[in-house]
Amino acid sequence: MNGGPKVPLPQDARPPYRVWVSGVAQEEGRDYEVRDRTLCFKRPLVQEGRLGFWRWLSMFLGLVGTYRPHDSVDVQYRVDGREKLASDLEVVGAPTGTEGGKERSAGGRRHDEG
Repeated sequence: MNGGPKVPLPQDARPPYRVWVSGVAQEEGRDYEVRDRTLCFKRPLVQEGRLGFWRWLSMFLGLVGTYRPHDSVDVQYRVDGREKLASDLEVVGAPTGTEGGKERSAGGRRHDEG
C-alpha cells in the first residue's frame, strides 16, 4: 500500500474519522489506513484532469458536459465537540481520468458543519 493514493488530513483533524469516497462510506483497515496524519488508500483513486480551453468554453456555453471519472474524498471529524467536514480533499498520487497515469493534486475545500 506504499504506492497507493494518499490524502493528507486537515491540520485540526483528530480521530475518530468517518471517510467517504464519492459518497460511499469507507472502513479503516479494509479500505484505507491512517499513517502520519495521512489516509493511505488500498484501491486506486482517479481524479478528473484539467479542462482545456475549448472543453471549458463548450461547457460554459452549455454545448457539452463532462463525464470523466473523479473520486472525491470527504472526511468528518470532531474538534472541541463540534463536527467538521472536509470535502473534496487533495488526493496525491492519483492518476487523472484523461492523462493516463500522470499525477495531479486536486485542490481541497473545507466546510464546517453545525
